[in-house]
Amino acid sequence: MSFKIDTKCVQAGYTPKNGEPRQIPIIQSTTFKYDTSEAMGRLFDLEDSGYFYTRLQNPTNDHVAAKIAELEGGTAGMLTSSGQAANFFALFNICECGSHIVSSSSIYGGTFNLISVTMAKMGITATFVSPDCTDEELDAAFTENTRAVFGETIANPALTVLDIEKFAAAAHRHGVPLIVDNTFPTPVNCRPIEWGADIVTHSTTKYMDGHGAAVGGAIVDSGKFDWMAHADKFPGLTTPDESYHGITYAEKFGIGGAFITKCTSQLMRDFGCIQSPQNAFILNLGLESLHVRMPRHVENAQAVAEFLHSRPEVKSVTYSGLPSDKYHNIAKKYMPNGGCGVVSFELVGGRGAAESFMKKLKLIAIETHVADARSCCLNPATSTHRQMNDEQLEAAGVPAGLIRVSCGLEDKDDLINDIKNALE
Repeated sequence: MSFKIDTKCVQAGYTPKNGEPRQIPIIQSTTFKYDTSEAMGRLFDLEDSGYFYTRLQNPTNDHVAAKIAELEGGTAGMLTSSGQAANFFALFNICECGSHIVSSSSIYGGTFNLISVTMAKMGITATFVSPDCTDEELDAAFTENTRAVFGETIANPALTVLDIEKFAAAAHRHGVPLIVDNTFPTPVNCRPIEWGADIVTHSTTKYMDGHGAAVGGAIVDSGKFDWMAHADKFPGLTTPDESYHGITYAEKFGIGGAFITKCTSQLMRDFGCIQSPQNAFILNLGLESLHVRMPRHVENAQAVAEFLHSRPEVKSVTYSGLPSDKYHNIAKKYMPNGGCGVVSFELVGGRGAAESFMKKLKLIAIETHVADARSCCLNPATSTHRQMNDEQLEAAGVPAGLIRVSCGLEDKDDLINDIKNALE
């Protein structure tokens, strides 16, 4: 039986049997007991399904990951300790020293640093392209050793909207997958897999949790990218893994299970970036109301964006719900019900005006956070993106005086009045 996404938010991922807990149980245990070493051996050989150590997998986590995979329309999913871990795992699962990544330049500052600096130290290079690039410019960014394309559905905090079909088509022309971070719209408002994305990632810390209570990340495999058709590009999936009993993941687990199985049994084994079962439980509570909260976030953000657009103190407003926004039409295509609750704007007077404005806010708090039930704001240039120079900030669409405000679930008139008072 097929259910709509609202029902999946509440019910997917876990169906209790007779007499079992109605809520997903928290399996707060590092280890699991078996009667024989042979039984445990079959788990280590990936011959049987089950659990032996929470650093790799945990039942609570798997139930929640299964829910997110259903919401995104994927075949398999896994939880990680953070959104950064999810993006790193998704890329590193198919890249190695000598590989190359094509990425949108308009992405979260931490992810930009991960790809441009940290992964570069591992011998993995990257070419960053404008999300508005032409097909020719995008094709020119690929090299013989390109192994993945990366972008964000709605970029944080520039709020550029990725043309998913364009980037997916380019990736597939060159025989590599498109990885899309879908944190801001969530699967309630956009499902990138339906538009050609192959892997979807999330910082579940944001809207999925929704209450600033639990850090986490998630990866979902679409189960559509044929690794064996491009076997020479992805030897980690298409040749025997000698670190895991010589298993060839693409052969043993097929198109729908190879990516996540390798990511779990190899990367989670070695890096251990597991989400705690307690955090997974909290995340699931957030997921159960995600479909109810997202429309309110969008409603509040639309009202705030329209108010800011009318003010002489405001130099520019970026929000795809505004008809004047350059991404309005493409956002309507991919997110007809709205994108997210985050609005970016620049004040006349630049960085100094931004700092003064934020000091005068009473209701909206200055926080290194976003996508919360409570409204918050920050100046990315002095916080999340402070590792980037002015040239990189401009390329990422994040000028020094930009303010990012995340509209929560409060009354929209109260939010507007708080902003109005700070402006005046």
